[in-house]
Amino acid sequence: METKTATKKSPAKKTTTTKTTAKTTAKTPAKKNAAKSLEDLFEDALKDIYWAEKALLKALPTMMKNASSEKLKTAIDNHITETEGHVERLEECFKALGKKAQAKKCDAMQGLLDEGKSILEETEPGAVRDAGIIAAAQKVEHYEIATYGTLAAFAKVLKEEECLKNLLSTLEEEKKCDELLTKVADTNLNSKAM
Repeated sequence: METKTATKKSPAKKTTTTKTTAKTTAKTPAKKNAAKSLEDLFEDALKDIYWAEKALLKALPTMMKNASSEKLKTAIDNHITETEGHVERLEECFKALGKKAQAKKCDAMQGLLDEGKSILEETEPGAVRDAGIIAAAQKVEHYEIATYGTLAAFAKVLKEEECLKNLLSTLEEEKKCDELLTKVADTNLNSKAM
């Protein structure tokens, strides 16, 4: 006769998680010239995007030269003109604030432009490179859309009406550029890159 022995189930192990508290997490100390108000943060962000737009103006002709699709070349060429207008609008914002237009290196844009350059080096000319250029350009557009949206929100709270008007105009152009790049990619360009 066979005897069955009951297997005793051990209780499920309890996992303990360590809670990070404010006491154990160190705060990042502010730099000496850190923003102390929304106005300071707004001005600092304007300097950042001003640098970004000027750096983009230098990078766009290289992207256009490396594109093979005529629609893509035209889109980039049109955006060069728009970007020149974005720089002018930012200069108008500085003027409205009673400040001299000043650029501060934008690490985010530098990273995006470096990635764009890398994509050119890592793709063969033609449809594959065009797809890469569009991908890099849309990353830039998405960064700019986020930045101009945030700056417009700051300008609204600060009651900087002239800046708000200029920032919203640029925001709309950046959104339209992103939509155009999507259309260019969708017109068989991505399929040709397969």
